[in-house]
Parts: sequence; structure tokens; C-alpha cells
Amino acid sequence: MSSSDPRPAGGIHELNVDVSASPYYSHDMAPVPRSGRRWGMKDMAALWISMSACVPTYMLASGMIEEGMNWWQATLTIFLGNVIVLVPMVLNAHAGTKYGIPFPVYCRPSFGLLGANVPALLRALVACGWFGIQTWIGGAAIYKIVTTIIVNEFNPAWQPPANLPVIDINALEVACFLFFWAINMWVIFKGIESIRILLNIKAPLLIALGLALLAWAYYAAGGFGEMLAQPSKFVEGGPKAGQFWPFFVASLTANVGFWATLSLNIPDFSRYAYSQRDQALGQALGLPTTMALFSFIGIAVTSATAVIYGATIWDPIVVLSKFKNPLVLIVAMLSLCIATLATNIAANVVSPANDFAHLAPRWISFRTGGLVTGIIGVLMQPWKLVADPTGYIFTWLIAYSALLGAVGGVLIADYFLVRRTRLDLPGLYKKDGPYWYSGGFNPLALIALVLGIIPCIPGFLATVAPSHMPPISPLWTQLYHYAWFISFGISLIVYAVLMATHGRRDHRRVK
Repeated sequence: MSSSDPRPAGGIHELNVDVSASPYYSHDMAPVPRSGRRWGMKDMAALWISMSACVPTYMLASGMIEEGMNWWQATLTIFLGNVIVLVPMVLNAHAGTKYGIPFPVYCRPSFGLLGANVPALLRALVACGWFGIQTWIGGAAIYKIVTTIIVNEFNPAWQPPANLPVIDINALEVACFLFFWAINMWVIFKGIESIRILLNIKAPLLIALGLALLAWAYYAAGGFGEMLAQPSKFVEGGPKAGQFWPFFVASLTANVGFWATLSLNIPDFSRYAYSQRDQALGQALGLPTTMALFSFIGIAVTSATAVIYGATIWDPIVVLSKFKNPLVLIVAMLSLCIATLATNIAANVVSPANDFAHLAPRWISFRTGGLVTGIIGVLMQPWKLVADPTGYIFTWLIAYSALLGAVGGVLIADYFLVRRTRLDLPGLYKKDGPYWYSGGFNPLALIALVLGIIPCIPGFLATVAPSHMPPISPLWTQLYHYAWFISFGISLIVYAVLMATHGRRDHRRVK
């Protein structure tokens, strides 16, 4: 059924025009037909339960505790951030479900057939960083297993080798990291169906591990009263008194940025959904609830470590490594590896693999795009991105939220305000179609994108390189803490206004 049919079955449009000769078409970029829709509400919810129950969720919550929040402040911040990001998540998913198109193709009406590579590559590079982080976490779990076996079975006096120059990790850590990386690459080459199966295995596994860790913390710390009684450092008389609101805003932005990646490329998954109801309710049930639950586990256990060990430990791998029973440690770390593998593939490979494939649909396949993702993820040295909670929250999460917020503003303005959710499905793949702009790029989208990002740049530079920056007004740093909100709002408004005043009428909507 074509996109011009006024009565598509169940609101699902199907491609009935042969566009396979177009250089902008490939099997990976093609719309998913009705026969390929296998994801119901349960599957969409399972997707988010599987992806949200992950080590970075735990680390994000625990990082807030270490920086001064108490348990309910951190939990509420995470829940609010995920309720906010759920809105663009459901909105962007609409196009994927209605037309069966992946994220890069969804970018074509607003940015142009070639211009779509700009937001796709921005999204892909962020995903490469996340892929590296998750791969490092899985490799670290394997490293703990290996060192435990060496110490307990072969050489109790064994000491890890010295760190290698430049990269600052030792050779065994490198080997474990690359081993886990190779497993990720193998799953990618097995295809999308293996990813869905892996997610269904992973969801209960990591939830069970998290609850078991919570039960241990409850027992070891003598009950929840003590572990959750740690006061906020922001209260009057505390070491960070008067600094709560700036930190709250930055943390809220970081939490929005946490899934700002998937809020853009959610069409990569919603294109397999049966209906809009399935994708919307599934996401609403799966995302905020799981993030709140698993972050609470991270918060409670981290708070407990202050009682048990006399210092807050925000990395669950470090917490688990303190267990003395080798069997318990190995089972826990293997569970962590499987869970991390599932989240990594779904959240950090599907999108960039499609994004890189979009650069040259005829030459780059989904599998090749996944390999490119893996290589870049290694080169980004992810162990340095998560070295401390300050860099993790203020440098990594907030910085890229400025980029992705601007992209999201353009996409939502184009799809909902300019085109009113009506697209010419065959035209998405035709150079002579309604989405071809001069040179293949829509300059209005690029202008809106840049104007949304610019206000965040001074604050970003002052955060990452304060010693190399001249003094700037505190206003710029405050704006940076609102990065996603500012870039999203500015780009949405600017794009809508520019298209209304300067956009070509024949490109605005399909009836």
C-alpha cells in the first residue's frame, strides 16, 4: 500500500513502487512491510527494560550520590529526566511505525537525501562512544573473572602488569576488552533477530542480579535505614550548601541526554512495531519505570558502600570484585557480561550501523557499519570517559545532549509541524522526489541545527578546558547545563519559522 493511499490498513504505509534502482535505496534502508512487523507492546516494553537495566544506569545514579545528592533527590531526578525524554522518544517513533523507515531515512525530509548524513553521523559518533563504554564495562567484568581465577587457583601473589604508555591500562585489560569487543562483533554479524533474542534473555538476568546486589547491601549495611540515611551535601551547613539547583539542572539534562540518542533513532526499532499504540504504550511502560528501579538499586547499594567500606563506590564492578567467594564473583561477572552485551548491541550498534550504511547504501551494509562502529569505539578510549562521575555527567552526557537536542528539534518540527506526519514514501528514495534539495542538503535545517548548538559551545569549552579559556560570564556555564533543552527548543522554533517563511511549498506536505 503506498503512502498516497488515504486509508492505509491500521495506519501502516507500505511501499508499492519499485525504487530499488535508486542509489539511495538498499535492503537495510528499505521500509519494513506489514509482514515484517513482529514487535507488539510487550516487545517494545521488553526493549526498554532490557536496555535500561544496565551498568551505565547504575553508574549514573551512583555518580549523583557521590557528587552530593541523597537517595530520593537522585531517584526523582532520573525519573523526571526519563519522563521528559519519553516525549520526543514517542514522537520520533511515530514515523518509524507509520512508514517502516529507519532513522537515517527519517532524516531525509528535513535535511535532504544527502543532508540526512549530518544528523546520522552525529548520532553515530555518540553511539560509538557509548559502544566503547559498554564494551569496556564488559571487558572489565571479564578481567575480574580472569584475575580471580589466577589469584585463587594458580598464584595468590600475582600482581597485575604495569599500565601501558599513552592508553593507561595494562595489557591484560586490553586483551579482555578486545575479547569482549570480538563477541559484540560476532553478534552483529548474526543479524537483528539474534539481538531480539539476546534482549529477552538479558532483561530478567540483570534485574535479578541487581535485586540480589540490593539484598546483599541491605543485609551487610544492617537495613535500609542506615544506607538511605546518608544526608545530602547540599543542605544548609553541608559541604555543598546552596549548590543544589545548579547541580540538579545539570543532572536533569544529563539524564535527558542519557537516552537522547535513542530518542532520535527509535525509528530503527519502532519500524518493526505492529501499531502506534504498541510503540507508545510499550515505551511508556518500559522506560521511566525501569530507569527509576535500576537507578534506585544503584543508589541504595552505593549508599550502603559508605556504611560497609567507609567510602562510596559508584562502580558495580568494583563492588562485586570485593566479594570473597570466587564462584559468586564469577557468576555475577558473567551475568554482567551477558547483560552488557545485549544492551550494547541494541542501544549502541543498530543505529550507527544503519547510519554508516546510509553514507553509501550500495556499498556499506548493516554489518559493515557495525564493524566501523566497533573500531571507532575502541579508538575513543572509553575507559577515560567513565574515569570519574564529574567527567561522565558534565563532559560526556551533557556535551552530546546539545548536539542531539538540536537534531531532535529539527526532526520533530519537520515531521509534526511542517508535514503533519504525511510523507511521500517512494519519494524518500528518489533524487527527483519531493525531498531533494539543491546539492542534496536543506540549508534551512543546517542553519537551525547550528543555531541550536551555538549557545552551548562557550559553556562546553569552559567545562572541558577551563585553563585554556579566557574568563567568560557564568551565564554561559548555566546555559550549558540546560544544553539539551536549549538546543532542542531553538532548533525546533528556528526550523519551523524558516520553513514557514522560506521553505518551498511543494516540499511541505504530502496529501
